[in-house]
Order: sequence, then structure tokens, then C-alpha cells
Amino acid sequence: MTSETHMPGPVCLIENTTGQLVVNQEALKILSAVTQPVVVVAIVGLYRTGKSYLMNKLAGQKKGFSLGSTVQSQTKGIWMWCVPHPKKPKHTLVLLDTEGLGDVEKGDNQNDSWIFALAVLLSNTFIYNSMGTINQEAMDQLHYVIELTDRIRANSSPDNSELEDSADFVSFFPAFVWTLRDFYLQLEANGQPISADEYLEHSLKLKQGTDQKSKDFNEPRLCIRKFFPKRKCFIFDRPAPRKDLVRLEQLKEEDLNPEFIEQTKEFYSYILSHSNAKTLPGGITVNGPRLESLVLTYVNAISSGELPCMENAVLALAQIENSAAVQKAIAHYDQQMSRKVQLPTDTLQELLDLDRASEREAIEVFMKNSFKDVDQKFQKELGAQLEARREEFCKRNVKASSDHCMALLQDIFGPLEEDVKQGIFSKPGGYRLFIQKKQELEKKYHKAPRKGIQAEETLNKYLKSKEDVADSLLQTDQSLTEKEREIEVERIKAECAEAANKMLKEIQMKNEQMMEQKEKSYQEHVKQLTEKMEQDRAQLMAEQERTLTLKLQEQKLLLDEGFRKESEKLHEEIQKMKMRSSSSGPSCNIL
Repeated sequence: MTSETHMPGPVCLIENTTGQLVVNQEALKILSAVTQPVVVVAIVGLYRTGKSYLMNKLAGQKKGFSLGSTVQSQTKGIWMWCVPHPKKPKHTLVLLDTEGLGDVEKGDNQNDSWIFALAVLLSNTFIYNSMGTINQEAMDQLHYVIELTDRIRANSSPDNSELEDSADFVSFFPAFVWTLRDFYLQLEANGQPISADEYLEHSLKLKQGTDQKSKDFNEPRLCIRKFFPKRKCFIFDRPAPRKDLVRLEQLKEEDLNPEFIEQTKEFYSYILSHSNAKTLPGGITVNGPRLESLVLTYVNAISSGELPCMENAVLALAQIENSAAVQKAIAHYDQQMSRKVQLPTDTLQELLDLDRASEREAIEVFMKNSFKDVDQKFQKELGAQLEARREEFCKRNVKASSDHCMALLQDIFGPLEEDVKQGIFSKPGGYRLFIQKKQELEKKYHKAPRKGIQAEETLNKYLKSKEDVADSLLQTDQSLTEKEREIEVERIKAECAEAANKMLKEIQMKNEQMMEQKEKSYQEHVKQLTEKMEQDRAQLMAEQERTLTLKLQEQKLLLDEGFRKESEKLHEEIQKMKMRSSSSGPSCNIL
């Protein structure tokens, strides 16, 4: 899907019809065509709280996501709308509208928790929409945040504790935006006006006490503070009189509350300006096919009774992309070699130099398109395929040279063979005449250009096949004395020994060149892998630094508020993260 393509309306991405979550194939086809980076904005909240209206505004439309006007929940599952991003050229905005949480008709909150978890996993901006103020009831309704630790795993290692898992959530999780609809309070604290963001932070303050009531009060607040350190809040007045809300999408702008219009514009502008392209750990930018892979991996895990694992989803995506990266690299190598190589090459080194340049570019293509290649499995596969390609080119080069040289020999020596058949040399002095003619033709053969690497071997084989003719002429030439014949036999033997020795040296040199090429190939793989690992390491360290900074800020806040125990827990998480980051890092081994 290019920036010119526009979905006329939303389609269901994940269906929830019979208590089962099923991925819609039509939606996957749409995602697979989105080659641009995606900015994924998801919204969740209780049913009948006006989520769809806000999403339609982000899409730049009055209609699209179903608003509904009764107490029945309209959106079942997760609906998707892909539109060109209004503020980021060459980006696609993917809007995800979820079914209303707490729908009494469902009678089962299990799917609500999964819908909530999937919205968190798939988005890079997560909007929680609720009515009225942030009070204890609103916090109790956010029990889905507490349940995230039971619904999601960050790492696949069975040794990972829940503490380590939740410590990693921050680096995966989206920015959190709380939208409060029909807000009716004055924004002030201690008689002083405050911003919506300050109101949210004030509402997230913890209560001192060890009793169950205090624990229930603090738990959702702690989870929001821990999992979503990047937070924002927007308040909205009621858009119109209650009697007009049922036809909200038909109302003209002048019929709406002016304050609501201004608040909506502020929200719209913030979300579009501050929501960046979705990325995976390591700075991997997500496009449509990558988002498609994440959807499938997460929903398949839920369907099979497993917990969606973020690390597994990234590794599953890496398998697909790395396999494709190998094919792209091989295709590039084939294209370069077919364009540059003219067989036969004059020397083996000429072919190997072209191979090396094409191989270097192919490895670059692979590095650019691959990520999380565990144990360099796919790079090894690329190396094996490139080596096989090189050997195949060498075989083709040998054959092309042999075929060309054989045709050349037939052309040059054909008249001489005809003269032998006609008996031109079957007379006294014929042998010397034959040898003289043969030597002239050999010089002619040597002068012919672009014979390739089999020039000497093919000539030697040809001459060897004609030894009987020369020997017969030598023995029957009556002008030669016995002594002259013996000298000539010795000369021929010496020539053969010299040719054989020359051939042996050539074979040895070719073998050395091939071994040297393999070593150069290995060094090129190591060089580019080391560079990529250094880049990945720097990216990982920067990500971890950002995560640690956010966690340290939260730890200080907890300490300042007098919650030493919670602060110590967070300190433990931070220390474990530091230990893991210092010991982590891919190993460079492509042997």
C-alpha cells in the first residue's frame, strides 16, 4: 500500500465472535501490502464511551469506525483502518479500534483481557478512554493493567521470573494516553490550576498503608507507573447535549461544544505529532508485513493456550525476514555476476576478483535486511550458498574455456590433420616438415585471445591425442638416422615432462587461489558481522539507557513519596537489567 492507496473504511483485524480470537485474512492482505513504516495507534475502554469517534477524527473522517447509539457494544474484536499519515510523509497510520470492555452481553471478561493485551502489544501509542473523572471506580476498571503480567511474557527463557519479565515491559510497551470524556471537574489542586497531565499524575499517587484496601488502591496505580512511564492525559467536555449524542457523526461542527472541538484538535495534533513509527528492540522499524507477522504470532499463541511472548514474536519475524534476506542477497549476487562476468575469463584470479566484489555487496544486502540472526544461522546459510555459487561459476568457467579452446584447436589444426590423411608428410623429410608446421600452428593458437584458464591443458590433451601420428611419421621417415630418431624421442619426452610439471604448478596455484578466496570470504563475513554487531550493541545500549532513566525517575518518585519497599523492588529490577545488559551481546561466530 503506497501513500496514494486509501482504505475506504475499517476492516476487522481480529474477530471475536464465539469467544475465540481469529485473525481476518482480508486484513492481513491489506497489511502485507503496506511497505511503509507504520505508526500504530490503538484505543481501548469501556463500551459506549465514544472511542470510535476519536479514531474517526484521527483518520480524518466523520464516519468509519462504528459509533453505535444504543447500549449494545458495536465493535467485536479489533478493527483496523490504514490511512496515509497526515503529518509524516511516507508513513502509514494504522488505527486499531477495540470492542468495548466490560460488555455485559459477553458475560466473560477473559477476552477483554486478551483484547487489552493485544492492543498494548501491537501499538506504539495506546489510548485508554473512560468517562468522567479518574476515581477509584475508573482505577478498578483498569484491572486489565494488573493482569498484563499474567497475559504477556517479555522473554522466552523458562528461567525468567515475573519480575524480570515485567522489568522488560517498558522497552516493549507503547506510550500511554488517558482520555477522559464528559469531564466535569475544575482542573485544580490545593486551589491552584493544574494541567490535565498534572491531574493524571496526582491521581496516580499512592496511599500509605499495608491493609488490603490500601493495597487494592495502589496496585493499578503502581502498574500504570511501572509499565507506562511515558504518560499523557486529555480531558474532553461533553460534545453536545445528551439528546444529540445519538447522532454525533451527523452533527456539524457548529453544533458541537466549542471547547470540545478545541480539545479534540489538541488531542488530534498531539497524537499525530508525537506518535513515531512502531519499532522493535534493536531499532527495527515495523512495516505492514512485520505488523502482520506480529498479529499472527500473538493470536496463534493465545489460541494454543500459551502466553504471547514478545521475544518469540520478534524471533518468529526474524526467521521470515532473515530467510528473505538470504534470497535477496543471492539474487543481488547473481545479478552482479551475470552483468560483470564474461566466460571464459583470462585467469582464475579475474573471476575470483569479480566474485569477491559481488559477494561483498551480497553480504551488505543481507546485513541491511536481516536482524536477530541467532548464532548467525542465516549468515552461515548465505555463506554456504555463495560458496556453492562461486564453485559453480568456476566449473562453468572451466567448461567455457575447454569448449572454446577445443573449437579453436579444431579450426587451427584441422588443415594439418587433413594434410596427414592426404599423405603430404609420408615421404623422406616429412617428419621435420610436420613438426615445423605443428610448431607454427601452436604459436598461432597461443596468440589467439580470451582462451581462458584451460588453454594449456586443452592444448596438451589435444597434442597427446595426436602423438601416434607424430610417432608414426618419425619411425617411417627414411631421411632420419637411428641416432636422430633417438634424439627426437628424448626431446619429445622432455617436452612432455615439462608440460606435466607446468600443469602441476598451475593446479597448485589454482588451489591456493581458491583457498585464499575462501579466507577472504570468511574475513568479509566477519568484518561486516562485527560492524553490524557494534551498531546493534550501540542501539541496544541506547534503548536500555532510556529504559533505565525512566525507571530511575520512577524509583526516585516512590522514594520521595515515602514508599521505600516499592522503591527497593524497582531498584532490584534496575540492578537485574544492568547485569543483563553488561553480559548480553551477540557472539561473532560464523564458522
